[in-house]
Amino acid sequence: MGKRYYQLSFLRDTDGEKTKEAVEAALEKYRMYMLTVPDEFLPRVTQTYSLVPPSQTNAFHSSTEDAAIKKVDFERERDEYMERIRRAVNRLNKMERELIIKRYLSIDEPYDYEVYNEMGISESKFYRIREKAFYKLAFALRIEVYKEEAPV
Repeated sequence: MGKRYYQLSFLRDTDGEKTKEAVEAALEKYRMYMLTVPDEFLPRVTQTYSLVPPSQTNAFHSSTEDAAIKKVDFERERDEYMERIRRAVNRLNKMERELIIKRYLSIDEPYDYEVYNEMGISESKFYRIREKAFYKLAFALRIEVYKEEAPV
């Protein structure tokens, strides 16, 4: 009883709408970053809807080539950000991962109805799964938004 009450009060303190907006913005940033990554370096999606980072090649480079191909700050920040999103998404259950990957982490921008029809679930189930996934992602990424205290 105590743990369940704590979970509910913890969620009650979050601002659901602002938390949803924060998660959507984070996923949109991921989608935009995907456009700047060569295809061979994009994570691939497995049958269980997990994002798998690309494997490193054993290509040999001279020190001059290494210096020339070193990542710039943007690329490093982008890669770290994409890795954070990938890890958070992979912590979701299979249905949540499938929904988030299909709806938010592909270059295409499908409509909600296209995703729930493809997944074979109802519209209401789609939104329930998405809401749970958004809360999990918000907390995993530490981007949840709390309600402001009313001034005393």
